[in-house]
Formats: sequence, C-alpha cells, structure tokens
Amino acid sequence: MNTASTPLRPVYRVGLAAWAALVVLQLIWHAWLVPPERMPLTLVLAITVLPLLLPLTALRNARRALLWVGVLSLFYFSHGIAEAWSSPAERWLGLVEITLTVLLIGALGAGVTRKRG
Repeated sequence: MNTASTPLRPVYRVGLAAWAALVVLQLIWHAWLVPPERMPLTLVLAITVLPLLLPLTALRNARRALLWVGVLSLFYFSHGIAEAWSSPAERWLGLVEITLTVLLIGALGAGVTRKRG
C-alpha cells in the first residue's frame, strides 16, 4: 500500500505519466486538433476526459488509482484501434492513444509482485 511515507516505485511513475499524457491527448485531440462537428465540445470532453479524472479520488494510493485507470483505459484502447483503423486523418492520434494505454496497462502489470510462500 502506498502512503505518503512509502516511495513510489518507478514503474508506477511511468504509469502515472502515461495516465497524465492520455488526459492531455484527449484534451488536445478533441478540443484543438479535431474538434467535434456534430456534438457540443463540452459533451465530447465530458465523455473522453471526465472518466480519466475519476480515479484521482484514489490518488493517495497510486496502485489503486492506476488499477482504476487500467480498467478504464480498455475503452481508450478500443477507441484508438477504431480511429487508427477507420480514420486516416486521425490515425496517428489513434496510434498515440494505443501506445499510451499499452504503456499504462504494462506499467500496472509490471508493478504486480507475487507473494512468496
């Protein structure tokens, strides 16, 4: 359990960085690079960014917060695959999204330790 006195493992720092980058990517992607044409921007940002901010409530325990984000990132992985496959103009954004989600889930998996016994 991570508390204020326990140092954060480097692998979790990578996961937290990937999480932050995923939030920034969603903001840049949907608010600046490819703004929505048929939906209000606030609705698109609520759908894409808000779920990534919910695990902040568990940030006191970085491992738990990353677990929540890891589960949520499966949606973003699927979205990245769909965009990379179907939208040539946004393919690079989809590939960045895929990379960040794989990095995040990989960091979470790499941080798992087995109990000896």
